[in-house]
Amino acid sequence: MDKKKVLVADPISEKGIADLQACPSLEVVVKIGIKPDELLATAHEYDGIAVRSQTKINAAVLEKATKLKAVGRAGVGVDNIDLAAATKHGVIVMNTPGGNTVSTAEHAFSLMMSLARHIPQAHASMVIGKWERKSFEGVELNGKTLAILGMGRIGTEFARRAMAFGMKVVAYDPYLSPSRAQILRIELMQTVEEAIADADFITMHMPLTKETKYLLNRERIAKCKKGVRIINCARGGLVEEAALVEALQSGHVAGAALDVFENEPPAKDDPLLALPNVVLTPHLGASTAEAQENVGIEVAQLLKDALVDGIVANAVNMPSVDRQTLDAIGPYLTFAETLGRLAAQLAPKQSEVLRVNYSGKVSEMDTTLISRAVLKGYLEVAYSEGVNWVNAPSVAENMGLRLTESRLATPAEFTELVEVTAGSGEQRATVAGTFFGKSPRIVGINGRRIEAYPEGTLLIYENRDQPGIVGAVGTLLGQHKVNIANMSLSRDSSGGVALTVLNVDGTVGDAVLADLTRHPAILSARELRI
Repeated sequence: MDKKKVLVADPISEKGIADLQACPSLEVVVKIGIKPDELLATAHEYDGIAVRSQTKINAAVLEKATKLKAVGRAGVGVDNIDLAAATKHGVIVMNTPGGNTVSTAEHAFSLMMSLARHIPQAHASMVIGKWERKSFEGVELNGKTLAILGMGRIGTEFARRAMAFGMKVVAYDPYLSPSRAQILRIELMQTVEEAIADADFITMHMPLTKETKYLLNRERIAKCKKGVRIINCARGGLVEEAALVEALQSGHVAGAALDVFENEPPAKDDPLLALPNVVLTPHLGASTAEAQENVGIEVAQLLKDALVDGIVANAVNMPSVDRQTLDAIGPYLTFAETLGRLAAQLAPKQSEVLRVNYSGKVSEMDTTLISRAVLKGYLEVAYSEGVNWVNAPSVAENMGLRLTESRLATPAEFTELVEVTAGSGEQRATVAGTFFGKSPRIVGINGRRIEAYPEGTLLIYENRDQPGIVGAVGTLLGQHKVNIANMSLSRDSSGGVALTVLNVDGTVGDAVLADLTRHPAILSARELRI
């Protein structure tokens, strides 16, 4: 049998490379830093490619790579891999989301300790011959209040270390359930403002999204108590750096420790570099021998399993199933992710239960992976990075989110139905979908019968059922150059409350939503992204 050829294009663990080379079914080619032209010219030779962040596996490479079956990314982010093109060409993309958790948490904690005791500044003073004991008086961690913004894997590891040092830990995470917070022995706050109000230290462990951009902005920094210290080892842009500089200069913020920046590397004239009360490192969160070793070994194992044994784990762009099962449930998977994303946008924050109910033909199938697709879609709204088919259950467990399935053999209205409900207690949101032939449709939102296409942008608004609303909304959207592609309207009773769902081209935006809700008959309006 011909050997499968694997290219190692970026530096990974020597042990990982050795593990690949020890497999008799694989031929391993190590070309660290391969040039784009050479990769394009030889892409057709490889069955698997191992990369970090340097080598770009773009659409052109994937077009040429006719034998390619799997790409392994040693690390979390897959920005250097064209996922859409990989999926189109049937190439599995796998990553290693858990390999650097401890390293990043430890680095962030080290930054906090260095910040508290002025260790880098004291060292710099010593090496030039000074002995300035009074200049570097620090503060203890014991008894201080720590606010953690983001309680994913890294935030959880940070919390454990902080509690071991006697710190009181409060946290803000809109998707962490109260029951999970209780297990972690932290105090869960409902808003960022509540979390930071009394904090002596603030550490950030969230992805950078539209919602988290400048999570610590000028206004929130001003609301912190004087003398707070801020640590960011997650993503540049979570902190508004210009506002942070001003607060550091004024003394309102006693110190900051940053491993990530809005622009990397920072400009030479960046004012952060000149401040005496900061600790700066060049994006070293995952830069430990253990982390590099772990992700290198893991990516080698992933490629070997996929190419030799047909076992797919940590797949970013497809489920880990055999071909026969995938053929049967394939049409449901993408739609199920969509339903999960919609449920996450509709549901109350800190939901504890995500329930998927199947009825009709789909209820007779093995729905495990369909439910996993719902969960993946739901979590992607909360965690834009690192959630895939394999780790979604552990991410949900870490959030305190419980996934359940139920099934009803005979649906009341449709030949088959997938209904997703998310929430806690009496506060819940539901979205339901079905297939009309081979075409998926959203047919229910919060118990209201509608019909909408699961694509693009949805504009949903509730209004008092009275004449003229449809015309008023259409006129307003026209003024904002928003084009309506499809409309579905439902009402609970004549003269009661109506729910309208619009498929629109492009996006809606806050200005449109604000104008809509100014209409006296419109009770609410929101934009949902498919």
